[in-house]
Amino acid sequence: MELKRQYDDELDVLDYINEMNEKQIEEYRADNKKHYEEIEKKKIRNLISGLFKRTIDILAGLVGTILLIPITIVVYIVKKINKENGPIFYDQLRIGKNGKIFKMYKFRTMVIGADEILFDYLKENPKEAKEYEINKKLSNDPRITKSGAWLRKTSLDEWPQFVAILIGQMSLVGPRPYLPREKKDMGQYYDYIIKVKPGLTGPWQVAGRSNLTFEDRLKLDEEYISRCGNKRDIKIILKTIKKVFRKEGAI
Repeated sequence: MELKRQYDDELDVLDYINEMNEKQIEEYRADNKKHYEEIEKKKIRNLISGLFKRTIDILAGLVGTILLIPITIVVYIVKKINKENGPIFYDQLRIGKNGKIFKMYKFRTMVIGADEILFDYLKENPKEAKEYEINKKLSNDPRITKSGAWLRKTSLDEWPQFVAILIGQMSLVGPRPYLPREKKDMGQYYDYIIKVKPGLTGPWQVAGRSNLTFEDRLKLDEEYISRCGNKRDIKIILKTIKKVFRKEGAI
């Protein structure tokens, strides 16, 4: 099967994949695997590409970590104004490269005990439980605080992850880190996704994360990992900056 090599937009990638039948999906996967293996053989190219990516990560991590100080002060003030108690940061275990579990930090956007509240809420609301099963998120999440809604809308909630980028747990661009409990739902995609570091942004973000299902996210991540490169990363970074300023795709 002849496969596209260049796409104008990540949604074009997703539409193309979703239109495939079962046989075409098998051919697509085989082609992805073959392409990835061919790229892996190019040792010098991979070394240069890896050094370039890590250099960008370090520079971004340094700037982001420095700016984290004044941003934290602003977030603290906003939370005080909204009379929200509890820790300013929230940590959660996520799946990293090679399946290694790491602790990811964010600014807290939900009430304390959000995970327990979620499970109880889903038990009492079958419609929302179905939505969460498909998307692994809720369009109207009752756990989000007033400050949290602002943080998510501006994407500032993710800012503490610049520290993880600086120390090498994450990259500026890559698949968004998955939860350990999502591993069983990832299925055969899991082996692809753990080949690279998770990213602060990635194909899911620039494709409009709020409107995509969990399966859509997995498909985009598999395609990205099989075809990723420095040029692709730069395009995703530029698209991310554009979406952040337009406040698009926030959840």
